[in-house]
Amino acid sequence: MEQKIKNRWLIALSAIGIHISIGAVYAWSVFTNPLMEEFGWTSSQVQLTFSIAILFLGLSAAFLGHFVEKYGPRRAGLLASFCFGIGVFTSGFAVSIGSLPMLYLSFGVLAGIGLGVGYIAPVSTLIKWFPDRRGLATGLAIMGFGFAAAIASPVMNNLITSVGIANTFYILGAVYFVVMTLSSLYLERPPAGWMPEGFQEKVNAGKVKVKKDLSQLMANEAIKTRRFYYLWIMLFINVTCGIAILSATSPLAQETVGLTAAQAAALVGILSIFNGVGRLGWASISDYIGRPNTYTIFFVIQIILFALLPFTTAALPFQIMLMIVYTCYGGGFASIPAYIGDMFGTKQLGAIHGYILTAWAAAGLVGPLFAAWMYDTTGSYSNSLIFFAGLFAIALVVSLLIRIDIRKLEKANAERESQQIA
Repeated sequence: MEQKIKNRWLIALSAIGIHISIGAVYAWSVFTNPLMEEFGWTSSQVQLTFSIAILFLGLSAAFLGHFVEKYGPRRAGLLASFCFGIGVFTSGFAVSIGSLPMLYLSFGVLAGIGLGVGYIAPVSTLIKWFPDRRGLATGLAIMGFGFAAAIASPVMNNLITSVGIANTFYILGAVYFVVMTLSSLYLERPPAGWMPEGFQEKVNAGKVKVKKDLSQLMANEAIKTRRFYYLWIMLFINVTCGIAILSATSPLAQETVGLTAAQAAALVGILSIFNGVGRLGWASISDYIGRPNTYTIFFVIQIILFALLPFTTAALPFQIMLMIVYTCYGGGFASIPAYIGDMFGTKQLGAIHGYILTAWAAAGLVGPLFAAWMYDTTGSYSNSLIFFAGLFAIALVVSLLIRIDIRKLEKANAERESQQIA
């Protein structure tokens, strides 16, 4: 009996469903003031919830990447929906009894684990469904994560005002659980060797050239290579600098170009849209210009912009520059899974992606803390921007070094193929 092949665009829609749910974590700041006002908690105490969630995102992605590969995307997605949905739901109970430690455990730890598994499960699957457009595929899913805050923020705000903080968590937890469960149930890997309809014929006719993966490595083999650490460093620097700006956009805009608090808040909302657009746009562009060129462009652009931002006093150029930075920030996330596929193949892409995402966990702690430390030390956020420009210079060097490894592998592969033909 012929196996019924699922629609890959519905697989992509399922991935977006999961990512648009878990991406709501980026709207955590909506809860900051209401929680501080209700319980007298400090900003640092409330913000720690978000930091714990991002930390456990990275840790669970690393440790449960093998779970995704072993049990498949459907089970991994269901695990994510349980952890994230129940984590958000029980946050309501934590708020109802005024327990900060329980909030850390529910939203930070449990929902954080759901974040990590939910992030990698659909992405590694999508790459296998889109051998012709890897960047577009990962960009679609991860775009959902980037746009989620823009959608979730006003909803959360209205719910908090109308039904209270605890009930908001109960409602969101239930909704996310249902959306993620339904999305997960459609997820499935394509059959081995599957190609989109008509794609193989185009390859055979020479109309389309499929770029072969440089290698097919298991996750534990991949972490023994230099190119794994090159990718890790590039993602770490891109996220550290980007997330630091994310955490300080409003005060930075007010202090540097004199925006009002309301204007700065509006800017944060607009920038989240550019974060999402960058995820789909840059990942799609990477299909045409290649992942190495895409990352090199990221770093060249950001060296220039981070060096110019502290000296920009006009509001419009300042905002435009931040918009471009946000597209590079989002694009870095969306392009990395396809880059991993190019470097290590798709055999254990989910597990390797999980290991690489520990860079996000580390950056989630380092970036905001460094920006806050610079402000406390120097009295200004803008002083950290020059330092970040220097970090991007290091990332640029790494993006060039990885090309040496790529050329060596391509040469070795070409020699192996010629020997086999001979």
